[in-house]
Amino acid sequence: MFPSTLTEFWLTPSTTSRVIHEDDAFSVLVDTVLDEDERLTILTTTDGRTRVLLTSAVATTMGLEDGQPVDEADFRQRLEKSGISLHGADNLFYFTDEARETLLGEPDDPSIRPLTEADADMFGQFEAAASEQDRDDAFVELDHWAVYGAFDDGRLVCAASMYPWNDTPLADLGVLTLPPYRGKGHARRLVRAISRHALARGYEPQYRCQLDNHASVAAAGSAGLTRFGTWDIVSPDSAV
Repeated sequence: MFPSTLTEFWLTPSTTSRVIHEDDAFSVLVDTVLDEDERLTILTTTDGRTRVLLTSAVATTMGLEDGQPVDEADFRQRLEKSGISLHGADNLFYFTDEARETLLGEPDDPSIRPLTEADADMFGQFEAAASEQDRDDAFVELDHWAVYGAFDDGRLVCAASMYPWNDTPLADLGVLTLPPYRGKGHARRLVRAISRHALARGYEPQYRCQLDNHASVAAAGSAGLTRFGTWDIVSPDSAV
């Protein structure tokens, strides 16, 4: 269903990891090369399976040992007792194999084009017309790896940008539409156009949004993306 690039990245254990616990529904792996800001990550796929990656230091803090039986409820209790807080899960959306074929066969809409530094003034006006909260949520930047814009009567009304995510074959994308122009299909067309750009360069488009961002969830579905699961990491404010 999903490209093997995705399933191998998310579900295949790396050579630097070892299993503490594994069953059909829940697994915990210690990885020796996790970055400090990802010293604990939790992936739950849509089939209900949860996979935890953590450093040996975090495992020790939680009292987890190799071969020790642990289910997800027990793990969550240990997490709370250890004082480790989480950032808050994001939805992960990707194109399935079938959706990718359809996507690649489409031409870009004439109202969409790449944006460059030559568009800096126009992009600045676009940002000024959006709320600070919308800008923070979307994280669309003109200096990202790829940036596309959608225009309505010559005005930039929707922008999307991408960047390679954590040295992986995934390209993380964000999209922002000005409020008066929402619900007109701009985000859908734009996400599909910038996703074609990524796929042509060997990257899998990745669409992330918080669980309670219902408008963003709807936009992902409209663009033809399918929910792969949720992903959470340790909070940057966590003391442990």
